[in-house]
Amino acid sequence: MCILAAGDHFVLNSTIRDALREELGSHVPISELTLPWPDVPFGDVAEVHEASGSEEELIEALQGVAICVTQMAPLTRRVLENCPDLRLFAVGRGGPVNANLPAASEHGVAVTFAPGRNATATAEHTVALTLAAMRRVPQTHSELRSATWRGDYYRYDQVGLELRETTVGLVGFGAIGSRVARIMNGFGAHVLVHDPYTDKAAVEGVAEHVGLPELLSRSRVVSLHARVTPETTGMIGAAQIAAMPPDSVLVNCARGALLDYDAVCDALDRGHLFAAAFDVFPAEPVPPGSRLLRTPNIVMTPHLAGASRQTAHQAAFITAAEVGRFIRGEPLSHCANPEAIDNGGAFTTR
Repeated sequence: MCILAAGDHFVLNSTIRDALREELGSHVPISELTLPWPDVPFGDVAEVHEASGSEEELIEALQGVAICVTQMAPLTRRVLENCPDLRLFAVGRGGPVNANLPAASEHGVAVTFAPGRNATATAEHTVALTLAAMRRVPQTHSELRSATWRGDYYRYDQVGLELRETTVGLVGFGAIGSRVARIMNGFGAHVLVHDPYTDKAAVEGVAEHVGLPELLSRSRVVSLHARVTPETTGMIGAAQIAAMPPDSVLVNCARGALLDYDAVCDALDRGHLFAAAFDVFPAEPVPPGSRLLRTPNIVMTPHLAGASRQTAHQAAFITAAEVGRFIRGEPLSHCANPEAIDNGGAFTTR
């Protein structure tokens, strides 16, 4: 049995290898393939999304390989058809969007993922962007670097906002949203949560569970933490932004599809929003002509909220633990297609 570590320049092959050695010992052979992400942006590969590398190089690397540990490698129907020894495809990210799950199930290949691997990093980044937007940190830093001392930022109509005693509304209370809530509590904010999949008891003592219209109307800061589904796509548009109080702050470190960015720019241009902060966008990379690049009072980072060294190690150790369970015949903790597993998850040769 051989394992392929298909790492990249974030989740390094050395990190994957160390995690597998710790889980399995040093006797299991591990081959390596280094994918070009993030030096080369991810994208669609055949029918899968957010993938790195090519089908051809993965097919070649998977010959005689039973288990692949990766973050970005493309598990397409063509790859599956040409890699008959593959049994487990362990993806070190929150969702295996780079894997064709129906095809994997047809070929008896279990696909696992790593929920929560970047939850702390994303939560901390969300709060950092929120504070940067509320206190105009990027603008004042940039101006000071250009030798401009903006004393007028002390004017009441220019001065920033505090989190203490501010109502913060979180749309989503999963692994990330729940961490943001606890951090915001530490600042003395009052936290509202809207999440139809979480009941009031689950947020008790941390936040107040409300409907989305109430959250929008009461929150000075609104931060998005929902998954993209048909129901949540475009959930925050012009009408929802207009329902927020004047001088509010809107933050999105989840997915670009949740939000109408033109509506945000309109609200900033007319002064309804105080600021906005984004780590995700409708098109990535952001096109050179995007309104986001010329609308004032927007703080932006290039989709790296989940990027921390701890995240990379978490991804490797979560996937390595799944490999260990699979080989020992134990139930998998994070399997996206349990119908593909034979004999309760036990490793068997074809």
